[in-house]
Amino acid sequence: MIPTLNEERNLPHVFAKLPAGIDEVILVDGGSTDRTVAVARELRPDVVVVHQTRTGKGNALACGFAACTSDIIVMIDADGSTDPGEIPLFVAQLTDGADFVKGSRFSHGGHSHDITKLRKLGNDGLNLVVNVLFGTRFTDLCYGYNAFWARVVPTLDLPDVALPRPTDGSKLWGDGFEIETMINIRAAADGMRVGEVGSVEHARIHGQSNLNTFRDGFRVLRTIFSEYGRMRRMRRTGANRGGVIVHQRPGAGNTPPAHALNRVVNRAPAAGSAADTDPRMHIANVNRGSLRRDDQRSARPRHSRVTSED
Repeated sequence: MIPTLNEERNLPHVFAKLPAGIDEVILVDGGSTDRTVAVARELRPDVVVVHQTRTGKGNALACGFAACTSDIIVMIDADGSTDPGEIPLFVAQLTDGADFVKGSRFSHGGHSHDITKLRKLGNDGLNLVVNVLFGTRFTDLCYGYNAFWARVVPTLDLPDVALPRPTDGSKLWGDGFEIETMINIRAAADGMRVGEVGSVEHARIHGQSNLNTFRDGFRVLRTIFSEYGRMRRMRRTGANRGGVIVHQRPGAGNTPPAHALNRVVNRAPAAGSAADTDPRMHIANVNRGSLRRDDQRSARPRHSRVTSED
């Protein structure tokens, strides 16, 4: 899935790097005034174009998720900063047992060619706050490269795409850049098996980012405390399924049953697997606790889909 806003010059680069085997490409347009939509259709005639109902990246993602029909959803950016060639790394971890996989620019071989020192400092501070409050191990909270099974979308509980835009021109909560933090926290707080994949963030090819360091940074901080309150309320009412889960290695006298060990996402890769050649395939689980009781699931179909965001 690819959210866009005036990205006609960047789309040829992004589409050219999409790996083979993708069932569906969803482009969510936020009202582009250039040839973004026309270029997308020229590059890939089967592209599904969705027009978002309000403004902001969060609303674009929610509209894109609602249009997805495949089993796996992958969020990438339209500006060339996220590398579509990394998609198989995310999908491999999902088919290996993860519920939600997020990209990290600061772990497992990841790197950023775009982030400033100020934004990196802010990201580190926000990471620390989330890890303390939620007992997680995130290394990169505000990166929009994520992949997950489509079945988890209802759990993310994003703002209804049918709601009208506020008359004063503001955004509904969850419609802005805070969406990435909200999604990551809710995935962990719900007890999903969450992992990180090292990802290389490239500088935007053309145009300028819509991100505002201070405005959006404070919005993310507000999101963190809002989500913490939400998690506590859900625990009191019994609405969640067990809080934050951690998959940790067994210690002496604390060996889980064999069926549980087989579900740990960061177990050693099989010999000859892609992980032998790409260090980014090593996943450090970022949520802690015991395995969920509803862990017995039928085998999942292994089809993937891509969406992009601006």
